[in-house]
Amino acid sequence: MKILPVEKIREADAYTIAHEPIADIDLMERAATACFSWITEKLNAKRSICVFAGTGNNGGDGLALARMLQLKHFPVNVYLMGPENNFAPSCRTNFERFKNIASKNLRFLIEGDPMPEIHDGDVVIDSLFGSGLTRSAGGFAASVIRHINESKALVISIDVPSGLFCDSSYKTAEKSVVIEADFTLSFSPPKLAFFFPENDVYLGNWQLLDIGISQEFVEQTAVKNYLIDSEMLAPKLIKRNKYDHKGMFGHVLLICGGYGKMGAAVLAANAALRSGAGLVTVHAPASGVHILQSVAPEALMSIDNNEKIISMIPDLSAYTAIGTGCGLGMDEQTQNAVKLLIQEAGQPIVFDADAINIIAENKTWLGFTPKHCIFTPHPKEFHRLIGKHKDDYDRIQLQREFSFRHQAYVVLKGAHTAITTPEGECYFNATGNPGMATGGSGDVLTGMITGLKAQGYSSLDACLLGVFLHGLAGDLACAETGQEALIAGDIIKYTGKAFQTLYGKL
Repeated sequence: MKILPVEKIREADAYTIAHEPIADIDLMERAATACFSWITEKLNAKRSICVFAGTGNNGGDGLALARMLQLKHFPVNVYLMGPENNFAPSCRTNFERFKNIASKNLRFLIEGDPMPEIHDGDVVIDSLFGSGLTRSAGGFAASVIRHINESKALVISIDVPSGLFCDSSYKTAEKSVVIEADFTLSFSPPKLAFFFPENDVYLGNWQLLDIGISQEFVEQTAVKNYLIDSEMLAPKLIKRNKYDHKGMFGHVLLICGGYGKMGAAVLAANAALRSGAGLVTVHAPASGVHILQSVAPEALMSIDNNEKIISMIPDLSAYTAIGTGCGLGMDEQTQNAVKLLIQEAGQPIVFDADAINIIAENKTWLGFTPKHCIFTPHPKEFHRLIGKHKDDYDRIQLQREFSFRHQAYVVLKGAHTAITTPEGECYFNATGNPGMATGGSGDVLTGMITGLKAQGYSSLDACLLGVFLHGLAGDLACAETGQEALIAGDIIKYTGKAFQTLYGKL
């Protein structure tokens, strides 16, 4: 799914209005109806609704929603911010429609007057600004937003929380104040701001509602940001034929593990096997052989000369994909082995964990990495490798620049794992849950991506499928275990069901 910048979303609205065709007021009605359906499915009709609306199109959405809720017998009060002579045309129409049925429940907010009372059990609908905001919410608008945030009401924002910038950081605007929503009901396609940790406190639980924006316009619009979904990925799956054999699905080499950290190698190996690789070989310290052969019997072994650390690399010629870093450690001999791996490998390498930390301490080695390598850092490893950033918008730009400069793919792990490409594109993941924030889940992801890469998937497709299936397996596991009890091995356990779910979308 494409993520459109705000100016393209406006163009999409205009294109839909012109080519469906549909009147602007009717498209607004469609948006309000989608919000109304979601809200009435979730809320008891006895709860009081406070609608805070502006005089632009977002305010028009809120006014139309207020009318629908009023007619459904919800207790509704509307508070309008802005002069009565400054309505956008469709907003004015919806103002008149609400006024005709409940004028006594309508009040203009005037600076200096007491703020409307919001009770603890109320529901606040925020439709002050939406995605059209072009400057910080200051002055009286900021006072209204603070008043809403200080209440204990349930807050639902329409489209985006008022005060939030969609395509740049709110932190770049001085004195900016943003609604802290419990839910954000937005309209497909999603906004870039939805995928950054710094905005989570404002967005709450965001939902995408389909209001029939022209897919023709979306399809012909070039973008740099995408949301990974099953419709995008299912056609990429490599189908197996009756006479296929293990030699046709690649041979993984995992250079992983160290004394006390062999579990990381075990998780990566089992994940690579479960992702469909024909053969998996683990190069590990000698002390790890019995562990690996006991709990990953399907994996072959390449045994290091050193008992406790990786000190060398094997002959690489037999392998179709290589992954390294899980449980590796930072010993000087291990660092030399990573350097030799970079020099000797002719194919892309999947770098994780300590392999990333080693390269971060030896950044000149980046110039010698094969084209289309994959780096899978968590945030602290990202800082070490790529550098610190002032906010999440700056971070994504640094990530893109790194991918372009080194012709590499970066998989920054998190709630919406972000994958950047050498072409400057960014893909955000839609699967996964907080239960996956547990030791070893990154090792599982490394094994999955390396296993997919071995089968002939491109570096990009291995990243996209690996991240999506990893998160989906975590979601399936979480449905059984709950978030707190979820462990990395559960993700491996549910990988097969994740594949079946994705195949079911074909």
